[in-house]
Amino acid sequence: MSITYQPKRKKRKRVHGFLTRKSQKGGKRILSQRRKKKRRKLTV
Repeated sequence: MSITYQPKRKKRKRVHGFLTRKSQKGGKRILSQRRKKKRRKLTV
């Protein structure tokens, strides 16, 4: 059995980061939904 989660800072930012979310149509939707719910953290 292998270890599945091997964290990388760069990958985390590039996949789940604010700028990435903002640059995509679906990402903008996620951000607006999270703003609507008043989440303290919008992205990672």
